[in-house]
Amino acid sequence: MVEQVMKNNKIKKYERGLTKRTTHGGNMNKLSKRQISISSILLFSIFVILIPSEVYADEINVASIGLDDTAIITATNNSDKEIKTFRVWLGEETNFKSFKTEKGWTGEKNSQGVVIFTSSETVKVNELVKFGLKTDKTNPVINWKALDQENNVIDTGVTKLSKLSEVEQNSNIELNENYDNNGISIFSESTFRTIPDNPNAGSTIRIAGEQFSVLQKFDFYIDNKKIGNLTSDNNGNFITTMQIPNIEKEGRVDFKITGHDGIEKIIPVEVGKKKNTILKDENIRLGIKQVPQTVEQGESLEIEGNGQPGSSIILKIINPDEITTNIRIVKADSTGTWKLSNPINIPFDAIFGEYTLMVSDTVSDGKNIIKKWSVETNKIIVINPEKIKFDAGELIVFTGTATPNIPLELILEDSFGDEIVSEVLEISDSGTVKFEYQTTENEDREGTWTLIATQENNKEFIYVGYDELPTIPVNIKFDKSNYKITEKALISLAGEPSEKISLIIITPSGNVSGKDIIIELKSNGTAKYDLDLTGYISGIYTAVVKKGGSQSSENFSVGTLTGSGEINAKVTHTEYIQGERLLLLGNTVNSNSLMTATLIDPSGTETKSIEIVSNSEGMFSEERLKIPRNGQIGTWQIEIVSGSNRDKIEFDVFSSIGEGMSIKANEKVEQGSLLEMQITTTKKTSVIIEITDVGGEQVQKLTCITTKEFKCESFWSVPKDTIPGTYTIKAFDTASSAETIFEVTKK
Repeated sequence: MVEQVMKNNKIKKYERGLTKRTTHGGNMNKLSKRQISISSILLFSIFVILIPSEVYADEINVASIGLDDTAIITATNNSDKEIKTFRVWLGEETNFKSFKTEKGWTGEKNSQGVVIFTSSETVKVNELVKFGLKTDKTNPVINWKALDQENNVIDTGVTKLSKLSEVEQNSNIELNENYDNNGISIFSESTFRTIPDNPNAGSTIRIAGEQFSVLQKFDFYIDNKKIGNLTSDNNGNFITTMQIPNIEKEGRVDFKITGHDGIEKIIPVEVGKKKNTILKDENIRLGIKQVPQTVEQGESLEIEGNGQPGSSIILKIINPDEITTNIRIVKADSTGTWKLSNPINIPFDAIFGEYTLMVSDTVSDGKNIIKKWSVETNKIIVINPEKIKFDAGELIVFTGTATPNIPLELILEDSFGDEIVSEVLEISDSGTVKFEYQTTENEDREGTWTLIATQENNKEFIYVGYDELPTIPVNIKFDKSNYKITEKALISLAGEPSEKISLIIITPSGNVSGKDIIIELKSNGTAKYDLDLTGYISGIYTAVVKKGGSQSSENFSVGTLTGSGEINAKVTHTEYIQGERLLLLGNTVNSNSLMTATLIDPSGTETKSIEIVSNSEGMFSEERLKIPRNGQIGTWQIEIVSGSNRDKIEFDVFSSIGEGMSIKANEKVEQGSLLEMQITTTKKTSVIIEITDVGGEQVQKLTCITTKEFKCESFWSVPKDTIPGTYTIKAFDTASSAETIFEVTKK
């Protein structure tokens, strides 16, 4: 090292001697061209000889900026090695007075005047480090050397200071003349801020405002002195630049924005002396790290980059409809790096298409960096409610898309997890989906409802609020209800994005199986989990998912077999109305038996089929079967099958139109016979009964008053000359109605 310093000193002496000979007496003609040429060759030769053999060009990019005796050195690692040590030294007759390092680095000056910077953390590829130096001479030439972890030289070189430039004042601001000064100009929620927060007199600032009246012209004042004008955009926002005059007053002043109607918005600002607060360093340009090309609804974006130390970074997000949806402001730290403290969340209802991120700062002369990404989806089923909250009594509508020409099962559950309605849709070539449910005030339970959409192996949970804003619960569904011991159960989970939920398995004996399973949901609020069933005994299990005070559960069975022996099953009523749920009870000779229960309408069409399992005592209870809202009137069946064993149950379904009334009558009656009609309501009332023929003509009108059990009976003596055919009975009171049909036959 001493030898190298001595060589450098010799070079400087030679340069000074050459300069003296060249400029003596101010006459360049005293040296011939030949002498200059020889001198140049000799000087070049000395430099070539003195260049260390370890130098690799552009391995390390070193730049320095400063003023007079102060310098900031920035070293960017462009090599394939990591910087562990960085050394700097000065030329002859120049010394270091002091130095500063970044956090984690230490500096030491040795007896030769070399400052050695070291750190426990290395500077990796494409990273940078900064050092502050103060010398006893102005604008020094600084020598440097970078070494790796093995103390081998990565690169070495010389750097000269780049002087700080004065802050460039903005040119005259061109005011957008597309404004319309009508109505209230400034609201209570209107806000604005300056960038930087504490500007200096004579400096150029940016002013950013939000939630002002749209397309309005405003005046900007400092105390009572008007500085300029600005206009708001279509969203009531603005970002513009203003020049602070060289005011004598220092300290707190009022920055004021005034509308055409005299309404003002004022913020106090601390103004300092005029000085160079923004250091213009061409080696730390405004930049942003790579963003993904595609994101999905519900995901988040971490945005970070680099820029001038201390500068304010402004980020604007523009959606596919060219509407600015988000404006963020962040400040670059002392190392020139910046990062949004909160990520950008992509809403679950975000528009699909290309989004633009526009990044600018306060020192780059209005230049913007543009990044783009597209919001897409890899979901097979995409269904959403027409609005997130429906009032009591409203028609709830879901629309979306699914895979064409494949049946889609939809189950709408209320806030208690009870099935409200289910339907299987045949999806057309277009893939469009539309599903509706007419709510009933004072009957349907308020809260967050869940639409569970299933198409083959794809399952989605869609949430909607009924009479209150929805919250996202935790949900669990299995891909089937019964598994072999050798299989894995595929569990679909849903809840708040990125939250962690606990999965607990309850055994047939009521004990907890193993430890809680912690599952983290993806950014879209979903997850799938394969439950290994190795070691599970035959029986019915319960899976419970919990998050805080919210939980959901689902039963599944393992190792159950068909061949139940004799099946004895029944439903709790012999008569039901459209839309009513069934409770199926029964027992089997053999325990842990797998059965299939099928609901069949009067025409023989199977409307729903489910798997049920008897427990260790051979008992079973099932309430997943429900009469469709538009189910046929007549005699329905439930057929329960397990291998060669089967049982069949029959019950009657009647019409229910309106609220709280049902009617039952004979399906057929002969001419001259008596037709019996039974009517049930939900309150004591007077009921009007009308009987009409196939042409809609009224043939009989009767009345009855319900008993304390809210029932009444009425009879119609069918005339002998009544024309055979289908007749309609309609019963109604002031609030509700019901109707059914019957057939008159020849005697």
